[in-house]
Amino acid sequence: MPRDRDEPAAVRVYTVCDESKYLVVRNVPALGCGDELGSVFAAYGPLEECKPMDAEDCEEYTDVYFIKFAQVSNARFAKRKLDESVFLGNRLQVSYAPQFESLLDTKEKLEVRRNEVLRRIRSPAGSRPEGLSQYSPGQGSSSGNPHHHMNSNKREYMKTMPATHIEDDRFSHVPSNKVCSISKTMFLLKN
Repeated sequence: MPRDRDEPAAVRVYTVCDESKYLVVRNVPALGCGDELGSVFAAYGPLEECKPMDAEDCEEYTDVYFIKFAQVSNARFAKRKLDESVFLGNRLQVSYAPQFESLLDTKEKLEVRRNEVLRRIRSPAGSRPEGLSQYSPGQGSSSGNPHHHMNSNKREYMKTMPATHIEDDRFSHVPSNKVCSISKTMFLLKN
């Protein structure tokens, strides 16, 4: 069934060019609450500017604010968390404003994104552990169970992991009365 054009998309994808360290916040109550709005957004990173936009059309009793973050990543996080959130009784509408970027801002944004992608490609964190990467779905084992090989590799991988990496004394000892309920549950699950 074709989608209604007026219906908003369930998922919105932003490209690097769509994202910006400049945000426009609509539906802010017209109560002179710019400082409070700035402090809410500043929780997601350092702000360079937070000021009302007089030239923007807005509904009665609401204001539109212009917010500039120091970094695109901070603006991205703030937009994701604060878009459609309630501020002083009104649901905020946060959108990127790449139209306010200068040529230098755009170059910087693209260079940061390029370095970020290169770092992800070069980092070994994206690769799979040795024991798990040897299994392929086409392989089987002599027992005929295709999952046997994967499970044995997983066990070997888990054996090589350290038993604990917590050095905090609060977590090194658990009283026996706290372990009791967990061990009963584990016993029931095993049987």
